Amino acid sequence: MSKLFVVPTPVGNLEDMTFRAIRVLKEADLILAEDTRTSAVLMKHFEIQTPMTSHHKFNEHKSVEGIVRKIKGGETVALVSDAGTPAISDPGFLVVRECIRAGIEVECLPGATAFVPALVSSGLPNEKFCFEGFLPQKKGRESRMKELATEQRTMIFYESPFRLVKTITQLSEFFGSDRQAAVAREISKVYAETVRGTLEELKEHFTKKEPKGEIVFIVGGAPAVEKVKRNKYKDIEAE
Repeated sequence: MSKLFVVPTPVGNLEDMTFRAIRVLKEADLILAEDTRTSAVLMKHFEIQTPMTSHHKFNEHKSVEGIVRKIKGGETVALVSDAGTPAISDPGFLVVRECIRAGIEVECLPGATAFVPALVSSGLPNEKFCFEGFLPQKKGRESRMKELATEQRTMIFYESPFRLVKTITQLSEFFGSDRQAAVAREISKVYAETVRGTLEELKEHFTKKEPKGEIVFIVGGAPAVEKVKRNKYKDIEAE
């Protein structure tokens, strides 16, 4: 039965590709790729010869209708991004939504996503967390940081290495320089590393050592100050 497959691809090490993902990409009639040049390297490595076409944020609004028609016409289409799971800070949401509206079955395969290993290896609480992706670069940036200053769950951000120190500096102003955090970069690649510490310590580290590569920035949640106060008042009343 024709459907849309959302297929995660490695964020670094090609060995992170699953057997099922390879099979689905080989059996599909068409692969939608964020950048066909980037995906071509992966396809060549795993000897996948399925035709590819570009599907990115600049053309997805125009191409989605044709994609839906292809699947409704009996074709099986697979969606990939440059790395990780499509639609997570990458193109994909629009075509998934339109396929669902058109009654087309959508199946997302489990697989690589950069923020999961970054969160687990950070050492910060991970039973509850919120994924923020990229912060606004200009409009709404400071207001979003102010809103997140009281967020008690661990927060996950994606960030460019060129903006990392600026972001850490700004978050220090709103969150406090002693807030615990971690920076994971080049996940699953040769030079992968995780740097942990307070926001102040991370700022000092990356000011001296310029950050490079793909970055996931994990920040601990705010202390539950109000909850502590309420419990204290209850104890006083009980006395």
